[in-house]
Amino acid sequence: MSDTMSADGGNDFTTPVISVSPVTLAAPDRGQDLHVRVTAPTSGHNLPVVVFSHGMTLGMDDYAPLVDFWAARGFVVIQPTHLDSLGLSPDDPRTPLIWRIRTDDLTRILDRLDVVAAVPGLAGRIDRDRIAVAGHSWGAQTASTLAGARVVDADGVPSESMGDSRVKAAVLLCLPGTGGADLSPLAAQYFPFMNPDFAELKTPSLVVAGDHDQSPLTVRGPDWFTDGYRLSPGATDLLTLFGAEHGLGGIQGSNDTRTTDESPERVAIVQQATLAYLWTALDLDSDAWPTARRSLAEAGEPLGRIDSK
Repeated sequence: MSDTMSADGGNDFTTPVISVSPVTLAAPDRGQDLHVRVTAPTSGHNLPVVVFSHGMTLGMDDYAPLVDFWAARGFVVIQPTHLDSLGLSPDDPRTPLIWRIRTDDLTRILDRLDVVAAVPGLAGRIDRDRIAVAGHSWGAQTASTLAGARVVDADGVPSESMGDSRVKAAVLLCLPGTGGADLSPLAAQYFPFMNPDFAELKTPSLVVAGDHDQSPLTVRGPDWFTDGYRLSPGATDLLTLFGAEHGLGGIQGSNDTRTTDESPERVAIVQQATLAYLWTALDLDSDAWPTARRSLAEAGEPLGRIDSK
């Protein structure tokens, strides 16, 4: 089933947002403590949680267009800075396992929600039964492992599952596709772990892709970023943005100057669609996602399309 989309959306209630960083989570086995940013609305209770994994070279201070949007509408958003953005040397013994350490970062956050809840003003306000993961690019792969995806090694053997039953939904933005022959020589040399097996990705997930996202990591075209939708049982919905490149119009925020398809309209679509998906997937509003699909399909000039299994 498919719907066309426009950038127009309805008004919704928002509340002021506060961000606290760095919040430090002790990580003796990691080599460096894990620092996170916590962004939350200043009012409200039973707040659902989104743990967000950043893309390559970015960090916990990026993605404000999404993070602030979600938080203003009732979510606590927790953003780590992964080791790969801290100048990790190629010779560092942790480097070959960086994909796993990234996943461990997200798991550590879920294990230490008590520390997050200790942020001034958050005590007693977090709903630990409504947790989602999200990520962009490499961060989408990281988030997908908590949703059940596995990494295939050089012998073709999938890793053990790092899926987490506490995660009830995922939003996967520019999720890297399958590896092997689909990887470019660059990716095969430096990112061989971008070789996912999506068969066990069973957590309800929304995949977001741009139809102009030409990646140096693959010999295929933009459809590479839809593999997670096509090959997993859990990714039941795909949002494709027309004309969008890897930044999806600028979701990384003003700190990242690499966006070449800057488009407030595309960012607005991502904001509205992901929010509606999270509301429905986390059982906050069963009508939010169907209503958003209908309203976006009926409004104005389409800038994208939603497909559902």
